Amino acid sequence: MSFREGHYFSLENNYNNSKNNTNKSDYQSFDFSEISSKKLAELWRETLENGMHGICFSMYEDGQKPGDIITAEQVNRRIQILKPYSKWVRSFSCIEGNEHIPRIAKENGMQTLVGAWLGDDLELNEKEIESLIALAKEGSVDIAAVGNEVMYRGDLTEDQLLEYIKRVKEALPNISVGYVDAYYEFSHRPRITEVCDVILTNCYPYWEGCPIEYSLPHMQSMFNSAKDAGQGKRVIITETGWPSEGGSLKGAVATNENAMKYFIESQNWSKFNDIEIFYFSSFDESWKVGPEGAVGAYWGLWDKNEKLKF
Repeated sequence: MSFREGHYFSLENNYNNSKNNTNKSDYQSFDFSEISSKKLAELWRETLENGMHGICFSMYEDGQKPGDIITAEQVNRRIQILKPYSKWVRSFSCIEGNEHIPRIAKENGMQTLVGAWLGDDLELNEKEIESLIALAKEGSVDIAAVGNEVMYRGDLTEDQLLEYIKRVKEALPNISVGYVDAYYEFSHRPRITEVCDVILTNCYPYWEGCPIEYSLPHMQSMFNSAKDAGQGKRVIITETGWPSEGGSLKGAVATNENAMKYFIESQNWSKFNDIEIFYFSSFDESWKVGPEGAVGAYWGLWDKNEKLKF
């Protein structure tokens, strides 16, 4: 996901949303003002070691990119790093080695949210859908995600996406099936929201230019927007995170300190309220510099060499 004109943080709107929110919790945000850099890093590490609900799997090492074929050995090495910290893992594709992720995760006792990547290449879409269905039928899929930000990117029409979702639902009647997109798409596109068993929403205060001090309430307002659209359906935050370097976007600044703060706040808020979050992301990926600008390469909790950052 990246910045999209027309969706940006406004202090006035954020205040009004929080004032009108009837789903407030008693969660108390951390006061970071008196915490030293050393103590912040210790708190970040403690939060990580307390465990996450879910983590987004970063597939590619330096020199690799989508389209490259990834081995089971590489996937296994990274699953071994992640499994002490997370109950669930989320994958984004079902081909080119991505099919190893849910299989190896399940072998290691993790649960899986498995995505079929859909775009404007209809032949590749067929391979993704067939592989997702096959993986689910072999027992490797706990939740199936049909497409990721397809409407956001404009790769398919709404009718095309609906056909893919319905096809997977018919093939997998005993598995929850949803579609992943930015939080506001679920209120804008009620037909998609209606057909989904579960609402899979991406919530990024950073990409809306939100200053770190307002990031948690802004993310809460994003979640509540998707929750309202879902009208009682299960809602999962499939991506949220903060980059550790790479510059700034309006009031959002990518720094080590801000990345640690956002991780601590989002993890503790989600646990307090029993909200399912897949944190984005596990490892830094250099290939993302192009699509997302400089910050694209720095969303991981681990660096590109698979070392914890803090």
